[in-house]
Amino acid sequence: MEAVILTIVGVVLLLLIVFVISTYNSLIKLRNRVSDQWAQIDVQLKRRADLIPNLVETVKGYAGHEKETLDAVISARNSFKTATTPEAEMKAAGEMTQALGRILALAEAYPDLKANENFLQLQKELGGTEEKIAYARQFYNDSVLTYKNKREMFPTNIIAGMFNFEAKPFFEVEETEREVPKVSFK
Repeated sequence: MEAVILTIVGVVLLLLIVFVISTYNSLIKLRNRVSDQWAQIDVQLKRRADLIPNLVETVKGYAGHEKETLDAVISARNSFKTATTPEAEMKAAGEMTQALGRILALAEAYPDLKANENFLQLQKELGGTEEKIAYARQFYNDSVLTYKNKREMFPTNIIAGMFNFEAKPFFEVEETEREVPKVSFK
């Protein structure tokens, strides 16, 4: 009888150990997927930041007196370059999006700029980069959701708490990015 009880206890312990290892490994896998997806966004954000100096220089030639707009773009780029956490990069990326919107709107006021080959090429590259950022942000947020669900659901939340699996932030759109841009033709 004691042998049967010991066998049952041993099997239960073995199943518990297998569950903990399996859960831990799945949390690691999901956390790594979130990190990988952030790296994909980061690559595109850095690409966008690298395109900005060329765009600013091109615009300066046509609209040099739009100093406030150009300074805002440069400032947003610098904020991104000095950001050290994903959260800070997300905030800086929102600022860059706003500033780029303002600088691209200048093209409407300057027909010569709008027709400039360099400006058109940079605008095209930025458009493609923005699409890649949106696509990567969608995958990142999907990965964060999967990780968050796994981390918070019972009984996985016990293992996540034991091993200090931290929450990851969603890459959310800033309120100012939700506003519809105003376009007027004179």
